[in-house]
Amino acid sequence: MGSGEPPEKWRVLSVLLGAELCAMGTWFSASAVVPLLNAVWGLDESGRAWLTMSVQSGFVVGAFLSAVFNLADRVRAHVLFAVSALASAAATALIPFAVESLTPALVLRFFTGLTLAGVYPVGMKIVATWTRRDRGRGIGLLVGALTIGTAGPHFLNALGGMRDWRMVLYAAAAFAAAAGIIGGLFVREGPYRAPAPRFRWSYIGAVFRQRDLVLANLGYLGHMWELYAMWSWLPAFLAGSFAKAGRSSTAASFTAFAAVAAGGLGSVVAGYLADRFGRTLVTVVSMLASGTCALAAGALYGGSPAALGALAIFWGFTIVADSAQFSACVSELCDPNYLGTALTLQTCLGFLLTMFTIRLVPFVEGRAGEQWAFPALALGPAFGIWAMLALRRRPEATKLAGGRR
Repeated sequence: MGSGEPPEKWRVLSVLLGAELCAMGTWFSASAVVPLLNAVWGLDESGRAWLTMSVQSGFVVGAFLSAVFNLADRVRAHVLFAVSALASAAATALIPFAVESLTPALVLRFFTGLTLAGVYPVGMKIVATWTRRDRGRGIGLLVGALTIGTAGPHFLNALGGMRDWRMVLYAAAAFAAAAGIIGGLFVREGPYRAPAPRFRWSYIGAVFRQRDLVLANLGYLGHMWELYAMWSWLPAFLAGSFAKAGRSSTAASFTAFAAVAAGGLGSVVAGYLADRFGRTLVTVVSMLASGTCALAAGALYGGSPAALGALAIFWGFTIVADSAQFSACVSELCDPNYLGTALTLQTCLGFLLTMFTIRLVPFVEGRAGEQWAFPALALGPAFGIWAMLALRRRPEATKLAGGRR
């Protein structure tokens, strides 16, 4: 324990990380059982995509409203976290309990995304109130917990959920409810609590005029072009490939879980490396690796499950590794009085973009075949690499990671 650290710091943060992990399973709970819902609800290409896109749109609206009304300051953070997690659990449980078609499910999935805007961003704020010099490590751990929680429904599938899609959603809802109770009872803000910067409409134009911030946001958009589309469609891609190779859907579900969960470790490792060697360097290397995986996945389709599984896990590790660093870049480059606006704008633009790329993958699949569904995702990392290299050459980059660019 570092000198002067509150003795309860890591106890509280450990509980928060566990709660975050449990709550985030609701994000992909419905997407994880798409193969069964295809038969039950007769889903078409658009319906399958909207099961995830509705969550993305709900999260965008929730994050924006939270910033505009400054909810994280008006409501105590642990209370907002608890209520949001419980609401997410209720919305998720209602789908298997009362829904028999796609349209009401999409409404509930939108509400799930809306409520998760009170879980992930609020969790980051709580971490910030307990950390100073080790804030990068703390937020990296939180993103890691989020990533593993997102992978949870695929693990439930592998344990037998594929026999009954309802059990996957009920289990995800139960974990989220537990997260809300635990967060409300045992998580509190730390000694470094300060009012979060308010959202300011007038600063939006300034963000777009500040060249270094524009480049950091373009890098983030390149990252988001790839991330959620890969998370959404990798399980189906693996299931199709493993079936061609004579392997079970259980093996595909375990591999999907491992691939998405690997991003948790990637986030922690990248956070440490970025603080030591530079944010632009880590983001460029991460996007180069993940973009290469997007291009290579099709060549392994229908072949060795071990080879494709190894590629998928490495892809999952690298695709999340750079995620927290884009927000860190914005926090270091922008006027601190407008940090709330800058981060809200970045988040909203990124998640809006994911709605397009999530829809893009099945569109390409329907015309070129499942084998070639992913190469288009490599366009995002290529663009992001250009943006971060351009940022690295600018004098403002000395503000990043203590001058390590």
